[in-house]
Amino acid sequence: MSDLRIRLATSDDEDVLGRLDRAIWSPLHSVQPRPEPPYDPFFTERVPPSGHLVAELGGAVVGYLRLGFSTPLACNTHVLQIRGLAVADEARGTGAGRALLRAAQEEARRRGARRLTLRVLGHNTPARRLYKSEGFTVEGILPEEFLLDGKYVDDVFMGMFL
Repeated sequence: MSDLRIRLATSDDEDVLGRLDRAIWSPLHSVQPRPEPPYDPFFTERVPPSGHLVAELGGAVVGYLRLGFSTPLACNTHVLQIRGLAVADEARGTGAGRALLRAAQEEARRRGARRLTLRVLGHNTPARRLYKSEGFTVEGILPEEFLLDGKYVDDVFMGMFL
């Protein structure tokens, strides 16, 4: 899509990304309770603006991807993990999620990573389908790892070599 743009986040994106994150919250992809006021900051020392890619459609922020290390260990810095992917409801089907995933692969390579991983809830079929179509494979499953809305849900680990 020609008016879709992916860029690194800046501190100016704090409010819009926080609102987007709260608006798209769902037990389909979140194990955390629904956010309630007062809201935590979107950016923190652990997840600063530089760890986020932002999708803009027609100049409006419509999505983000959070990219970081899966552990704080120096021996694991060759692996980056997608720690969150969100697309506004009105931007679904525009290619924003796919563009964020492709940009994450490029950014991970730029940062010297050899692998890119993620975790997805087993019942999130649309996300799993998207990740698979972009080259991620299932590397492990923790059966019934979470109890969400009265149902046990698997935690699925996916990854790819860059």
